[in-house]
Amino acid sequence: MSQVHKNVRRVIAAGESLGVTVEPRNFPAGAKTARDAADAIGCDVGQIVKSLIFGVDGEVVLAYVSGGNQLDESRLAAAAGGERCERVGADTVKEATGFPIGGVPPFGHTTSLTAFVDPDLLRYDEVWAAAGTWHDVFPLDPGALVRASGGAVVELKRV
Repeated sequence: MSQVHKNVRRVIAAGESLGVTVEPRNFPAGAKTARDAADAIGCDVGQIVKSLIFGVDGEVVLAYVSGGNQLDESRLAAAAGGERCERVGADTVKEATGFPIGGVPPFGHTTSLTAFVDPDLLRYDEVWAAAGTWHDVFPLDPGALVRASGGAVVELKRV
Protein backbone atom coordinates (compact mmCIF):
# COMPACT_ATOMS: atom_id res chain seq x y z
CA MET A 1 0.00 0.00 0.00
CA SER A 2 2.97 2.35 0.59
CA GLN A 3 3.69 2.43 -3.16
CA VAL A 4 0.11 3.38 -3.91
CA HIS A 5 -0.22 7.10 -4.68
CA LYS A 6 -1.60 9.16 -1.79
CA ASN A 7 -4.59 10.21 -3.92
CA VAL A 8 -5.46 6.58 -4.59
CA ARG A 9 -5.17 5.77 -0.88
CA ARG A 10 -7.62 8.62 -0.22
CA VAL A 11 -10.09 7.21 -2.76
CA ILE A 12 -9.80 3.72 -1.25
CA ALA A 13 -10.50 5.12 2.23
CA ALA A 14 -13.42 7.22 1.00
CA GLY A 15 -14.85 4.17 -0.77
CA GLU A 16 -14.59 2.10 2.40
CA SER A 17 -16.49 4.76 4.37
CA LEU A 18 -19.24 4.65 1.72
CA GLY A 19 -19.40 0.86 1.47
CA VAL A 20 -17.67 0.73 -1.93
CA THR A 21 -14.67 -1.53 -2.45
CA VAL A 22 -12.06 0.29 -4.51
CA GLU A 23 -9.61 -2.06 -6.23
CA PRO A 24 -7.45 0.27 -8.31
CA ARG A 25 -5.66 -0.74 -11.47
CA ASN A 26 -2.64 1.23 -12.55
CA PHE A 27 -1.83 1.98 -16.18
CA PRO A 28 1.64 3.57 -16.37
CA ALA A 29 0.98 4.88 -19.89
CA GLY A 30 -1.95 6.80 -18.44
CA ALA A 31 -5.66 6.89 -19.05
CA LYS A 32 -6.23 10.61 -19.57
CA THR A 33 -8.98 10.21 -22.17
CA ALA A 34 -12.00 7.93 -22.14
CA ARG A 35 -10.68 6.18 -25.25
CA ASP A 36 -7.23 5.68 -23.67
CA ALA A 37 -8.81 4.24 -20.55
CA ALA A 38 -11.16 1.92 -22.47
CA ASP A 39 -8.30 0.66 -24.63
CA ALA A 40 -6.08 0.04 -21.60
CA ILE A 41 -8.83 -1.71 -19.62
CA GLY A 42 -10.31 -3.59 -22.57
CA CYS A 43 -13.86 -2.34 -22.11
CA ASP A 44 -16.41 -0.33 -24.08
CA VAL A 45 -15.71 3.41 -24.08
CA GLY A 46 -19.25 3.91 -22.73
CA GLN A 47 -18.18 2.18 -19.50
CA ILE A 48 -15.70 4.93 -18.71
CA VAL A 49 -16.93 7.51 -16.21
CA LYS A 50 -15.82 10.96 -17.33
CA SER A 51 -15.74 13.27 -14.30
CA LEU A 52 -16.44 16.72 -15.67
CA ILE A 53 -16.30 19.79 -13.45
CA PHE A 54 -18.14 22.94 -14.46
CA GLY A 55 -19.31 26.18 -12.94
CA VAL A 56 -23.07 26.75 -13.10
CA ASP A 57 -23.91 30.34 -12.20
CA GLY A 58 -20.72 30.39 -10.13
CA GLU A 59 -21.30 27.08 -8.28
CA VAL A 60 -18.87 24.26 -9.02
CA VAL A 61 -20.74 21.07 -9.96
CA LEU A 62 -19.75 17.60 -11.14
CA ALA A 63 -21.12 15.65 -14.07
CA TYR A 64 -20.36 11.95 -14.44
CA VAL A 65 -20.76 11.28 -18.13
CA SER A 66 -20.45 8.06 -20.11
CA GLY A 67 -17.18 7.99 -22.04
CA GLY A 68 -19.01 7.69 -25.35
CA ASN A 69 -21.09 10.83 -24.78
CA GLN A 70 -20.46 14.54 -25.00
CA LEU A 71 -21.87 16.75 -22.26
CA ASP A 72 -24.65 19.15 -23.18
CA GLU A 73 -23.77 22.15 -21.03
CA SER A 74 -27.28 23.60 -21.24
CA ARG A 75 -28.70 20.35 -19.83
CA LEU A 76 -26.19 20.45 -16.98
CA ALA A 77 -27.09 24.07 -16.23
CA ALA A 78 -30.80 23.23 -16.18
CA ALA A 79 -30.23 20.17 -13.95
CA ALA A 80 -28.30 22.37 -11.50
CA GLY A 81 -31.09 24.96 -11.51
CA GLY A 82 -28.96 27.54 -13.24
CA GLU A 83 -28.66 29.33 -16.53
CA ARG A 84 -24.99 29.64 -17.38
CA CYS A 85 -22.56 26.74 -17.52
CA GLU A 86 -18.83 27.27 -17.98
CA ARG A 87 -15.71 25.13 -17.88
CA VAL A 88 -13.49 25.77 -14.90
CA GLY A 89 -9.71 25.76 -14.85
CA ALA A 90 -7.36 23.13 -13.47
CA ASP A 91 -6.77 25.13 -10.29
CA THR A 92 -10.51 25.24 -9.56
CA VAL A 93 -10.82 21.50 -10.20
CA LYS A 94 -7.94 20.78 -7.82
CA GLU A 95 -9.30 23.18 -5.19
CA ALA A 96 -12.86 21.80 -5.34
CA THR A 97 -11.99 18.10 -5.51
CA GLY A 98 -8.42 17.73 -4.30
CA PHE A 99 -7.60 15.83 -7.49
CA PRO A 100 -6.11 16.78 -10.87
CA ILE A 101 -8.11 16.92 -14.09
CA GLY A 102 -8.15 13.40 -15.52
CA GLY A 103 -7.95 11.82 -12.06
CA VAL A 104 -11.16 13.02 -10.38
CA PRO A 105 -12.92 10.06 -8.72
CA PRO A 106 -16.63 9.85 -7.84
CA PHE A 107 -15.97 10.42 -4.11
CA GLY A 108 -13.29 11.51 -1.67
CA HIS A 109 -13.37 15.16 -2.69
CA THR A 110 -12.12 17.94 -0.44
CA THR A 111 -15.44 19.82 -0.74
CA SER A 112 -19.03 18.72 -1.08
CA LEU A 113 -20.18 19.14 -4.67
CA THR A 114 -23.55 18.74 -6.34
CA ALA A 115 -23.25 15.82 -8.74
CA PHE A 116 -25.19 14.57 -11.75
CA VAL A 117 -24.96 11.16 -13.39
CA ASP A 118 -25.52 10.35 -17.07
CA PRO A 119 -28.20 7.62 -17.24
CA ASP A 120 -26.25 5.90 -20.05
CA LEU A 121 -23.78 4.71 -17.39
CA LEU A 122 -26.60 2.67 -15.83
CA ARG A 123 -26.79 0.49 -18.96
CA TYR A 124 -23.66 -1.37 -17.90
CA ASP A 125 -23.05 -3.98 -15.21
CA GLU A 126 -19.69 -2.35 -14.48
CA VAL A 127 -18.21 1.09 -15.11
CA TRP A 128 -14.68 2.40 -14.60
CA ALA A 129 -13.81 5.61 -12.79
CA ALA A 130 -10.62 7.51 -12.06
CA ALA A 131 -9.02 6.62 -8.74
CA GLY A 132 -7.27 9.91 -8.04
CA THR A 133 -4.58 10.08 -10.75
CA TRP A 134 -4.31 9.90 -14.56
CA HIS A 135 -2.86 6.43 -14.19
CA ASP A 136 -5.26 4.76 -11.77
CA VAL A 137 -8.83 3.58 -12.35
CA PHE A 138 -11.23 1.22 -10.62
CA PRO A 139 -14.37 -0.72 -11.52
CA LEU A 140 -17.67 -0.26 -9.77
CA ASP A 141 -21.33 -1.00 -10.16
CA PRO A 142 -23.13 2.01 -11.68
CA GLY A 143 -25.69 1.91 -8.86
CA ALA A 144 -22.81 2.29 -6.40
CA LEU A 145 -21.57 5.25 -8.46
CA VAL A 146 -24.93 6.97 -8.01
CA ARG A 147 -25.21 6.17 -4.30
CA ALA A 148 -21.62 6.95 -3.34
CA SER A 149 -21.44 10.18 -5.33
CA GLY A 150 -24.87 11.33 -4.21
CA GLY A 151 -25.50 12.14 -7.84
CA ALA A 152 -28.87 12.80 -9.40
CA VAL A 153 -29.47 10.75 -12.55
CA VAL A 154 -30.37 13.20 -15.32
CA GLU A 155 -30.01 13.32 -19.09
CA LEU A 156 -26.74 15.10 -19.80
CA LYS A 157 -25.62 14.04 -23.25
CA ARG A 158 -25.53 16.21 -26.31
CA VAL A 159 -27.84 14.91 -29.04
